[in-house]
Amino acid sequence: MPISSVECAGLVTGFAGGLALFLFGMQQMSESLKTVAGSSMKNLLGRLTANRFTAAIAGVIVTAVIQSSSVTTVLVVGFVSAGLLTLGQSIGVIIGANVGTTITAQVIAFNVYQYGLLLIAAGFLWNVVTTGERSKQWGMVLIGLGMIFFGMELMSGATGPLRQWPPFINALQGMQNPLLSILIGALFTAIVQSSSATTGIVIVLAGQGLISLESGIGLIFGANIGTCVTVLLSALGRPREAVQAAWIHILFNIGGVLLWMFFIPAFAQLVRSVSPTTSGLDGAVRLAVDTPRQLANAHTLFNVGNAFVFIWFTGPLAKLVDRLVPERKEPIGICPQFLDKMYLENPAVALDQVRRELVRLAELNRDMLERSLEIATKGTPRDINRLRRAEDDVDTLHGAIILYLAKLSQKNLVSPQSTQLHQYIGIANYLENIGDVIENNVLVDALKRIRLGVVVSTATTEVLRTVHEKVLWSFDCSCEALRHGDLESARVAIESKTKVNELAELATSHLARRLIAYEPNRLAAFKVETDIIENLKRIHTLTRRIARVVLADATETSESESQHR
Repeated sequence: MPISSVECAGLVTGFAGGLALFLFGMQQMSESLKTVAGSSMKNLLGRLTANRFTAAIAGVIVTAVIQSSSVTTVLVVGFVSAGLLTLGQSIGVIIGANVGTTITAQVIAFNVYQYGLLLIAAGFLWNVVTTGERSKQWGMVLIGLGMIFFGMELMSGATGPLRQWPPFINALQGMQNPLLSILIGALFTAIVQSSSATTGIVIVLAGQGLISLESGIGLIFGANIGTCVTVLLSALGRPREAVQAAWIHILFNIGGVLLWMFFIPAFAQLVRSVSPTTSGLDGAVRLAVDTPRQLANAHTLFNVGNAFVFIWFTGPLAKLVDRLVPERKEPIGICPQFLDKMYLENPAVALDQVRRELVRLAELNRDMLERSLEIATKGTPRDINRLRRAEDDVDTLHGAIILYLAKLSQKNLVSPQSTQLHQYIGIANYLENIGDVIENNVLVDALKRIRLGVVVSTATTEVLRTVHEKVLWSFDCSCEALRHGDLESARVAIESKTKVNELAELATSHLARRLIAYEPNRLAAFKVETDIIENLKRIHTLTRRIARVVLADATETSESESQHR
């Protein structure tokens, strides 16, 4: 029977509205789970990647908890770019992430759509009665899950009349061709940019008795191909590691479909044999009851089977991807290495990337500090200009870090993350201040020494070097604390104040004794040399402040983790 214009309008609005709610619910649930569990999952991923098998298990767990393979990929890209994971290990995680995403299909295969509004109400009530950002995010998880179920209910109700519409029935019969169903699934997924949405719609249609298991499997296979478009688009302009991760996804998905597409009937029989069946029902009614769970199981078996096959070839896959995505030419001049906007969607990862960039900034400062004494006592104008250019690099990198942190501050941060963000701003400023002390004080004094013709004696240089080496050692301790979260190094840097002051006093006494010596420009030399000591003390003060921030950050993070265990 034909569908009236009124029914057609209801179908379109109901289906489109349900799809929109489904997608928004998926996004909301993923964002909230990422906020409450992102840091814990990042730590878990860092611990369970010793080999490809544990890496795959880690990928399954993290993605199942966060409900977003893209978030898992961002974590992986961050670890690979920092050298904490090899490309081969990252393949294991990404393979596991594809298995973890099947949890969504298993959940929505339960015919509990009628509880969607109840979950939304429960989530809202939870938000009202609880305090604290992390607790409220759990309420948003419930609201997101409720939207998923409610969206599924709307789509299910909207597609009901299609059972009586001959053109649609004929179109579905055409999808018995596996290649056609794969093509339709791929095209639809490429348009809506969500394989989960395609899977959800397939389960809805199956729940109406509109499609067979074989057709549904073809559509799900197509969704795995169509999502490659999303992966490719998201990788445009991203770091090399992100592009490599995208290619791993593409090879895994397309390779898996090619592996199974010619055996869909046999695969469907396997799925039926491992899925529960409902007795006492026949025909379309039984199809509507059993097929949704069978499709969810097919989705899981497909990804588990692919994982079992591909996990043995992580080495060759890594070599292939390495060739597909070669090293990029390094840009001229200093630029951020770890600050890509893709990490901003996961604050825990973004903050880790900022810490790594701060370590790079500290290394630039360390190089300047190491050369500063030699230039202050003996350097030529050419040496001074070289060091000034290095300070320009410090300013550039500092500006990039501050701008990145400003963008990150606009994201949904929980309390430890917002505190850490402000602490990193402080560290960046302290490092930039050290560069300013070297440029505006040390180099100015070096130019004054040259202009006045002051010659710093070998004995005085050695005395100044004792202070300089102690300050440099303290700076190294602070850098070690920043790089690895080494609290003992932070404490050592903080406690070095007494020793630096003692050495500075000894150096000042030495300069005072030389002040009475009969040497040309002795007073001018005294001023230049005492300025060097004062500048080293200023740098040491800033160094100790960095160590204090690192110590405070580690203490607060530890307390926060203990509270949420």
